Amino acid sequence: MIIEILQLSSCLALGLLVGSLLTEAMILVPHWRTMEPKEFLSLHHTLGPRLFMYFAPLTILATIIPVLSGVMPLILGTSSHWISRVPAIITLIMLAIYFGYFKGANESFKSGTVGVEGLAEELKKWAKWHWIRVILGIVAFFTSLLVILTIPNQ
Repeated sequence: MIIEILQLSSCLALGLLVGSLLTEAMILVPHWRTMEPKEFLSLHHTLGPRLFMYFAPLTILATIIPVLSGVMPLILGTSSHWISRVPAIITLIMLAIYFGYFKGANESFKSGTVGVEGLAEELKKWAKWHWIRVILGIVAFFTSLLVILTIPNQ
């Protein structure tokens, strides 16, 4: 029963994260890229921490729950299909991308160290990495749906 609850929770957390990432990709990022650099940097100084306060708990939950969902059958000694571990692996990759790129880039936006001249290129790079995370998140979400809808629990 705990495994099924974790699988449903994983799907829910991933759906919320992916929906949020898509909203950011489709609405916020295009708007940011049309802003004047000084305006963006001024805005990001206050908006960045708010986005972090929203995304940090959601990202943590959408990583921990799929990982638990993937490893709990191993801990409990029950059998599980290999695909049930795919969302866990993908979310760990997404988290690694955050620490490998986004943490530093977001800090450079917040502090302004990216500079007015470098902002357009950095936002372009930021958008590309963001879409990679969105696509990974979509794959993790649909895989988690597949797990709860088609893989029989044993």
